[in-house]
Amino acid sequence: MDYRRDVFHAIADPTRREIIGLLARSPLNLNAIAENFDVSRQAVSLHVKVLIECGLIEITKQGRERHCAARLSRLNEVSVWIEQYKKHFEEKLDTLDSYLQTLKQKDKHAKRKK
Repeated sequence: MDYRRDVFHAIADPTRREIIGLLARSPLNLNAIAENFDVSRQAVSLHVKVLIECGLIEITKQGRERHCAARLSRLNEVSVWIEQYKKHFEEKLDTLDSYLQTLKQKDKHAKRKK
């Protein structure tokens, strides 16, 4: 299957989200990352590969070790995408709030008339 991996693909997987969270705290080598999961080191390496392809982490070599560090600025794409829907739902909630306030006022007036 040939497709372009993007940030959304990367964060779709809970293990990859957890790896990003670990690396957001501090850079780690692959073994240190793998120690946090109940999957094989090879499985963690595949997740790391996806995160590299998506630009969410970068690898630097220090001697014989490879350290992974988060590139959280790449998550801005997700933030921008979410923001458009956040505004939409805030508008819907504001409309619902206005409607509920109107019903509340009508209910108050109906109780006074009784």
